Amino acid sequence: MKDKQTERWNTYEPFHVELGDKRIADIIITNHARQRWTDRVESEKTGYSDIAQFLWQCLKEGRIVSYYRNEQDVYTIDDDLVFVAEFADSDKDVDLLGNPLHKMIVVTFLGRMSETMELRDLKTYYSWLRHSRRMTLIKNNRKRR
Repeated sequence: MKDKQTERWNTYEPFHVELGDKRIADIIITNHARQRWTDRVESEKTGYSDIAQFLWQCLKEGRIVSYYRNEQDVYTIDDDLVFVAEFADSDKDVDLLGNPLHKMIVVTFLGRMSETMELRDLKTYYSWLRHSRRMTLIKNNRKRR
């Protein structure tokens, strides 16, 4: 979604917002991310444009930060809302030097840390999930024999 509020006067470079080393010119919300938004974040404004507009506003205000310092796929908004995003080079948007700008593809929303305490340490949470799923599979395998 492009920013509707930005008016450009005599500029040749497309509008973009920097997030770390990425220069984001477009936001894409996946269907899965929209469903998770509805389930875990907001129940009233659930359209693709509503979510993208919220993310644009957060990007412009500098409220989005990386969850981990080294990894660049999990981000938080206001140190509370956790989401997963991937980045791809934009096909149509380039800067003045010809370097491609990026599009942010929001994969999923994990939820709010204030509501789900497990999100405070994602590595522990994911290892617990893997372990619990593995144990469930082992138990189901024993029942079949």
